This record gives sequence, C-alpha cells and structure tokens, in this order.
Amino acid sequence: MRERLIKTIKKYAVLLVIGTAYLIWVFCTDIKIPCVFHLLTGYDCPACGVTRMLTSIAKFRFAEAYAYNPFLFLHLPIILFCLGYSDVRYIKTGNRTLGKLSIVLWIEIALLLLFGILRNFIGI
Repeated sequence: MRERLIKTIKKYAVLLVIGTAYLIWVFCTDIKIPCVFHLLTGYDCPACGVTRMLTSIAKFRFAEAYAYNPFLFLHLPIILFCLGYSDVRYIKTGNRTLGKLSIVLWIEIALLLLFGILRNFIGI
C-alpha cells in the first residue's frame, strides 16, 4: 500500500509541477497551446477555453472562468472526484476501477461531447 501511495503522490507532484510551469509560462508570455481541432476545423472543441478558464480560476475570476468553458467549469469537480476516487481505491486495494462511478464518468464524457456540438451550433 505504501508503494502505491508514493507512486500516486509522485504522479500528482509531476502534474502539479507541469501545470504550475505551464501556468507561469502563460502568465509571462501569453503563449498558449493551440487547439488543433479549432485550427483544423474552425470549430471549438469541447475543451476549448480550458487554459483561459484555469488561468482565470488562478486569478480568482470565477465568472470569467465560467464564460470560457461553462461545462467544464461546472463539471470539473465531478470529473476530478471520479479520478480521485480511482486513485484512493488504487492506493487501498491496488485496483483502479471506478465501479459504479464509471457510469458517472461516461455520462460526463457524453455530456461534454454534447456541449461541444451545442456550443458550435447554438452558441452555448
């Protein structure tokens, strides 16, 4: 169990360092990773606006963050809970499955795709 805990902590530490470095990069240069889907199609993907949303959250500008990607702003806690639950379960048992929570995650994915379609065709 201790080994799985250390492995999970290392994973989150790496994500935190990369995320913080990227956030600092964006704050200092205003250069962001472009959305390949948007570049190729001209449409917004379901995740378009996430970098701007996260930088707004980092500045405590929550209304602005919501405006950039309302779906992910509202649903990110649910998605993170599911992924966090998976990690806790892995630490305790060595099993990464979500069990019944996998249904919630699949519903979130379906809703995210629906949001991606609606935001382009009816302006959500």
